[in-house]
Amino acid sequence: MSLIERLDACARFTPANYRPLMVADKMLGRVDHEFAEILSTFDDVFDVTADAVALADNLTDPAARTEAVAHVLERLRDDGVFPGWRGEHYPVSESFYAAPLLTVERATVPRFGTMGYGVHLNGFVMKNGGLHMWVGKRSMMKPTGPGKLDQVVAGGQPVGLSVWDNLMKECAEEAGMPADLARRAWPVGTVSYITERDEGLRHDVLFNYDLELPETFEPTPTDGEVDAFYLWPIEDVVHRIRETEDFKFNAALVIIDFAVRHGVLEPDDPEYIDITEAIRVGRFSAAKVR
Repeated sequence: MSLIERLDACARFTPANYRPLMVADKMLGRVDHEFAEILSTFDDVFDVTADAVALADNLTDPAARTEAVAHVLERLRDDGVFPGWRGEHYPVSESFYAAPLLTVERATVPRFGTMGYGVHLNGFVMKNGGLHMWVGKRSMMKPTGPGKLDQVVAGGQPVGLSVWDNLMKECAEEAGMPADLARRAWPVGTVSYITERDEGLRHDVLFNYDLELPETFEPTPTDGEVDAFYLWPIEDVVHRIRETEDFKFNAALVIIDFAVRHGVLEPDDPEYIDITEAIRVGRFSAAKVR
């Protein structure tokens, strides 16, 4: 099998299947045609045409938009449209650094195809002369990727919390990591993708951090989101990503990026050029969108 297949799993998108989501004359997402027709029944909130889904003209400020859309989404939740309701609000905006034009429940973000953000921590250990990585096994109760392997710490980026504060929160909640240890993490960049999943269109940017952990530290599941942690040689981690689908799709992308940065994957690997180009410029070109 191929690591490129793991990257391709983060690049499955057919534009013709969607209508643009317009908010204040700005395209902020993509709505599939089936969901667009569902939204058309709420014509006091959504203006749905064959070409686009827009919020009603009378919704002119973020608070009004958020409240009106929330009523619709709660109705649809009660009808079973949105499994895995989180009770967390995510921003809908032109960029991560722009003020939200509204906020929506986290579980609904893929159905609107709006940008989502997350934070992922690569926790590694130098042991017996080799690089090892802590891997978490997601709870079977998780609404996305139940039972899949993941980073030692990872979480979505909610509204009203800085990336760093979110990382510190997730380190404590998911891995029982002391704050003085978590604060040694350092940012190493982002990875992004747009891909069709069962839950909808995932258009995400992940803020990635590395943290070298002491051999004496062992992460502990504390919030019920992780069932177990494993410490594996990095070569075994990469092999498992290459040969199986055990890792959550975006966790595999983050680890491939880690493997390139730490020299685990080297230029003699026949996929090396394709992998490094994919990470740097994304998997999307006119030829690759399908």
